[in-house]
Amino acid sequence: MGGILVIGSYNRDTVLRLVRFPAPGETLTALGMAEFHGGKGSNQAVAAVRAGGRVGLIAALGDDAAGEAARRLWAAEGIEAGAVLTANAPTGAATILLDAAGENQIIILPGANAALTLAPGFTAPTDVAVALAQLETPQAATTALFRGLTGARRILNVAPAAPIAPELLSVTDMLVLNETEAAILAQREAEPADLALALAAETMRDVIVTAGAIGAFWARPDGVVIDAAPPRITVADSTGAGDAFLGAFAAFSTEGFTPEKTLRLAVTAGALACTLEGAVPSLPYRAAILAQG
Repeated sequence: MGGILVIGSYNRDTVLRLVRFPAPGETLTALGMAEFHGGKGSNQAVAAVRAGGRVGLIAALGDDAAGEAARRLWAAEGIEAGAVLTANAPTGAATILLDAAGENQIIILPGANAALTLAPGFTAPTDVAVALAQLETPQAATTALFRGLTGARRILNVAPAAPIAPELLSVTDMLVLNETEAAILAQREAEPADLALALAAETMRDVIVTAGAIGAFWARPDGVVIDAAPPRITVADSTGAGDAFLGAFAAFSTEGFTPEKTLRLAVTAGALACTLEGAVPSLPYRAAILAQG
């Protein structure tokens, strides 16, 4: 089984629980506050290792308490973090508003994430089966990494939604995004399966569009679509769902499962992540995913 290499962000998350989201100009009183580990890169690395993957991480942290906490997390989870850099900037941070229905709104301060580069003389491991990146860190760093990993499946999570640099797209094998991000990238509203097909045809890459309770749709440039529906769950907090999906998808992609089974397990992981509050606490473990998927 090949390894998984994640390049991406770490944020210290501050979660404010609200009855509902404020209107413009309105002040509300929060029901509570909590702090968690976050950042799409870190979350996806943790999700992948909990799903059974062998995971390395490339990230950038500040020389501060939040950065030290991140390193302790990765050590505890068994993530290889030798390529993590210390930047001359504070560790990234995010403020998450969480309403009573479990929906969220997120504001990010990039901090050290914006300074992420590959260390001088960096050489990618030779046994990487899946490389996973997002758009919370510079596209140039991801492009440089993906360019050196031609033997791996290179997956780009197009989140937050933003134009993809042509040089990054040229070294990417698969795009994964949620239905909102897909509509932004496609510049039109449509059903998730149709968005996946349109983006696959436009980019000539495999595209997965996730759609919450509906499930996920995997479209190939030749027009073939497979889909998977999640198990029924009670939503507590959807914050880590997309990261759980990506991490599990990366992990199970290395194990020889069929595309249909891999997608179903990833959708199951995403659903299970909605049953607890906080991104990292909610990321499910392999046994729970297999039991439900």
